[in-house]
Parts: sequence; C-alpha cells; structure tokens
Amino acid sequence: MAIPAVDPHRYDEQLAEKRAFVEELFTPFSPPALEVYPSPPEQYRQRCEFRIWHDGDDLFYAMFEVNPDDPKDKKVVRLDQYAVASPRINELMPQLREAFLQSDTLRRRLFQVEFLTTLSGEALVTLIYHRPLDEAWEREALELETALGIMIIGRSRKQRLVLTRDHVWERLTVNGRTLDYQQVENSFTQPNAHICQSMLAWAQDVTANQRARDLVELYCGNGNFTMALAGNFRQVLATEISRTSVASANVNVEANGIDNAVVARMSAEEFSLALKGEKSGRRVAEMALDGYDFSTVLVDPPRAGLDEQSCAQISEYERIVYISCNPATLADNLSVLTKTHDIQRFALFDQFPFTHHCECGVMLTRRK
Repeated sequence: MAIPAVDPHRYDEQLAEKRAFVEELFTPFSPPALEVYPSPPEQYRQRCEFRIWHDGDDLFYAMFEVNPDDPKDKKVVRLDQYAVASPRINELMPQLREAFLQSDTLRRRLFQVEFLTTLSGEALVTLIYHRPLDEAWEREALELETALGIMIIGRSRKQRLVLTRDHVWERLTVNGRTLDYQQVENSFTQPNAHICQSMLAWAQDVTANQRARDLVELYCGNGNFTMALAGNFRQVLATEISRTSVASANVNVEANGIDNAVVARMSAEEFSLALKGEKSGRRVAEMALDGYDFSTVLVDPPRAGLDEQSCAQISEYERIVYISCNPATLADNLSVLTKTHDIQRFALFDQFPFTHHCECGVMLTRRK
C-alpha cells in the first residue's frame, strides 16, 4: 500500500481530479450532474492499525511502502504521527509509545496496535502480541487505560482480553438528528465519520416520500444506513451475514428507539431464494416476508460489487440505492441495471483523500 502524502493546500486539486475521473468513467450512462461531498483534508480516519517495529531498545509505529514492480520489496516507514488519522489517534500515538518504552511487560513482543476512535474522542486500542498475556500484563494495561482515558483489548494466539468493553459509541448527526452507533472492535465500520454523515444525509434525501412502502437493505453491517433511513419507510428489513454486525445492528436499533426495522442474519443470496419461495426454515419464517411491500432496495456491497444474479435480483425493485466503494465494479453493475432503470441521482463521497479510492452513490428508478 502507499501511505497517503497529505497536503491540505492541494485538497481541492485532488478532489477535482477524482471528480473528472468519475465523470469520465460514467459518461456512457448519461447520469445527472455529479454531487460531490468533500472530506476534511486531514485527520479524517477514525480507525487505523500500525505494526510495531522493534529496533534495539527503541520501538516505533510502522507502515510499509510496497514496490509496485516487486510486491516482496517492502520499505519500512516510521510514523510518529499519521496525518490521515483522527486527532485522538494522533494524540495517543506518542503517549502509548512512551508507555511501551517504559514497560517491558507492555512492550515485549508487541506486534501491532489498532485504534478505533469516535468524533467525540472515545478510543479503543487493541494491542496484539506474539506471546501469551498474563496477570502482570493485565495489571499494567489497566493502569494505562486509566492514565490515558482509553479502553484496551489484548490479543495473542487464542487470547482476547477485554479490559473494559469491546466497542465504542459513535454519534453521528444527520439532518439535525443524532444517531448512536455501537462499533465493535475488529468489525467493519465506515472509517471516515465526516463523510459517513454526508452519505447518510444523501441517502435520506434520495429515499424521501416512501413512507407508505418498505425498504430492504442488503449488506447492512451494523445498521449504518438502517438507522438513518428507517424514518423514511413504513418498515425496513435489513440483512447481513456477519454475526457480530447483526448483533451490533440490533443493539443500534434499540439504542435509537427504532420500532419499524428488523435485522436478519442472512446472505444476500439466501434472501433472494427466500423471496422466491425457494428457501424455508426458521429464519425465513421469522422474517414474515408476506407482510412487506418493498419499493426500494439499498445495497452497499464489498469492493467486488454484485454478481450477475444479485444484479438481476435488485432489478426487480422500483428504486435502487447503490453505495459503492469501487467505481469500476459499480460501472460494470450499471451496465446491467441501466437496462431496466434510469439513474436519477449520482454522488461522489471523498472517503479517502489523497488516495485513488472513490466512494460513489447512485439512485435508480425503474422505467415504466
């Protein structure tokens, strides 16, 4: 991977380049004007992970620059601060390093440090070791938690020691309303909380005036979009395959006082079969699919996008909201979806400034 070269003075220039790239890529689909949502140019990532590099009596955070011509050729890059990381992560980096340097118990065979932070400054730090963790480690880690006002999890082979709790609470403001999200260690969450708020506000806007109908959401994760969109629909049925994410989504439904959303643990493929009546069982029965009148489907798939069968499945809905972290696979999928649907809204969310990554959103409606 390449470590982003952050230059806030060049932010507008790099965003213009992304805009031009996206507009050119999607020209064949004649989309409406691109809506562009900028990110803070630095300190935008709420989660990061670093290797710990030991050099004699010293240690430091490290990332690796990989030679594109030879993937085995990796250059170690020392990081005392990280320009893309949240203010809280940058605050903690030197404080934790100093604590490691002063304690053989905390530093010995420490391999990796993972940070999960929130806009309000909550911080969960996972310390990963190549040795068993004992009572001495736990005692010193608890003291470090108190000293720095953080939460710590210790990991090693077949060990996971949660000292306080294994999650943070992120609070996102979307169109004037605050939404609470439990975000669990080692599970997927949107890394750029500022852009996440923009994505949720956009999704609310493009799904307005659907209160008489229902929403089905595939790949719902911890309910990121579910919480924001529930108020736009009569009912929401959200599906996700990850057990941890489903548990968090259900916690978030309760935390936000949402009474019209159900989260089911099921893959998108299984759900498609259930809708066709080709899959039965307890989980399918509990969903009570006959009670829904779906007008809209929301998908936020992995980078690989949707396969042909999934594209055919979502083409059956009147309205499609597609959030994509990979414009190339989105374009491939749109070549199928635009056979039956027209693009009504088109957005670029600058989730990762100073990288080539682009997050896009499209809203499509079925032609009469």
